[in-house]
Amino acid sequence: MSAHDPRALPTDDVVVLDTVKGRLPNWWHMPLALSIFALIALAGFWLGAVPGHDSTFTIARESMFTDMGVPQKISMPAQATSLVLGLLLVALAALVWIVQAKNFTWPRGTKGLVQVVFGVLWAFDFLVWAVAGQALDLGYLLQATLALAVPLVFGALSGVLSERAGVVNIAIEGQLLLGAFGAALVGSMTGSPWIGMIAAPVVALLIGALLALFAVGYHVQQIIVGVVLNVLAIGLTGFLFGTLMKQDPEHFNTPMRLPNLRVPVLSDIPVIGPALFDQNILVYLMWVIVAVLTTALFWTRWGLRVRAVGEHPLAADTVGINVAKTRWSNVLLGSAVAGLGGATLTIGTNVAFAKEMSAGKGYIALAAMILGRYHPVGAMCAALFFAFATALQQNLGILSSSLPPDLHKATVPSEFLAMLPYVVTLFAVAGFVGRVRVPAADGEPYIKQ
Repeated sequence: MSAHDPRALPTDDVVVLDTVKGRLPNWWHMPLALSIFALIALAGFWLGAVPGHDSTFTIARESMFTDMGVPQKISMPAQATSLVLGLLLVALAALVWIVQAKNFTWPRGTKGLVQVVFGVLWAFDFLVWAVAGQALDLGYLLQATLALAVPLVFGALSGVLSERAGVVNIAIEGQLLLGAFGAALVGSMTGSPWIGMIAAPVVALLIGALLALFAVGYHVQQIIVGVVLNVLAIGLTGFLFGTLMKQDPEHFNTPMRLPNLRVPVLSDIPVIGPALFDQNILVYLMWVIVAVLTTALFWTRWGLRVRAVGEHPLAADTVGINVAKTRWSNVLLGSAVAGLGGATLTIGTNVAFAKEMSAGKGYIALAAMILGRYHPVGAMCAALFFAFATALQQNLGILSSSLPPDLHKATVPSEFLAMLPYVVTLFAVAGFVGRVRVPAADGEPYIKQ
C-alpha cells in the first residue's frame, strides 16, 4: 500500500501536515502584531529612556489608607523598569507565537486575557517612559478616563440595543447632541440639573422616533437616514443655540452640575477609589445599565426575542414575534440611553451647551460598539479604552509643558499626543478586533409577508 493511497493509515508526518493545515489562515496576525508592539516597547521605551531619571506615580491621597501605611507616591527607575516590562512583553509575544504556530486550543477566555495583560503592560511601560523625571497622579488619570468614557459608553449601548434588533444606528451622534441640548436647556429653565437629566433622554427620543419611522416604517436605507438625522440634529441645535441660548444664557444655558455621590471608605481606596466611588449619578447609572442590559439580552425571554429579530426576522415573525414593534421599541430605548450620554456633556461636567459639542463622540461610540462585538460589556471596555487614550493625551500634554531642559529631547511630540486617540482607534478597530460577527439581519428592512 503506497504512502499516497487514501486507504493508508496516517503516519506521524501526515498528522503533523494535517495539524498545520488545520491552522486558521490568518493565525500569524495576532502574534505578529504583539511582536511589533513588544519590540517598540523594548527598543523605544527602554533605549529611549533618559538614564538616571525616575518615574513617579501618585497612587493614594491622604486618607485612612495612608494612615495605615499605604504610600502616597511610588518611584521607580525609568530605564530599568522599561527593560523589565519590555522583556515581559517579548515573552508574552513569544508565547502567543508558540500557541498559534502549534495550533493549540486556547482555554476559554485565555486568549482575551493575554491580550488584556499585554495591553496593560504596554500602556504602563509607555507611562514609565513618558513620565520619566515627572510625577503623574494615577487616580486623576482614571477619573479623567471615566469622565470621558461615560458618553461613549452610553452611545455604544444605544448602538447595541438598536443593532441587536437589526437597525443600524448611525444617528448616535445626533442623539448625544440632542441629549446634551435638552439637559442644558431644561436644567437652566428649571434651575435643577436633576430635571435636566430626566429631560435629556426624552429630547433624544426625537431622533430615535424619526430613525424608527423611516428605517422600520418606510424601509428607507438606514445608513442614509442616520447621517441625515445627524445633520438635522446639528442644524436644529445650532439654530436654537443661536436664537435662544446665546441671546439669554442666564435663563437658557446656565452651566450646572449634578452633585457627586461619594461612597464613604470605598472612595478612599488608592488609585481606583475616587474614580469609581466619588462620581455623579450618571456614572453609577452607566454601570447599572451595562449590567441590566447584559442580563436582559442574554438571560431573558425579551433578549432572546430581540436577538431573534436581529438574526432572522422571518423566523421570528413565524413564531409570533412582532418584528416591527421590537425594532421600534429597541430604537427608542437606545436613543433614550444615548440621551443620558449627552447629558454628561453638559450637566455631568458643569459645562454650558455649545454648537456641535458632541464633536464626533457618536462615531467613536459606534466604533466602540463594533470593537466590543455588539456586547454591552465589550462595548463598555472598548469605550474605556478609547477614553483612556484621550485622557493620556491630555495628561501627558500638561506634563510635557513643564519638563526640565534635559528631558525636552525625550518628550513625546505634541503632534503625536494630539493624534494618539485617533491612532489608537484605527489600530484597535482595524487590527485587533478580528472578524466581528454582525447580526445577520442588521440593516436589512423586513416587509411582513
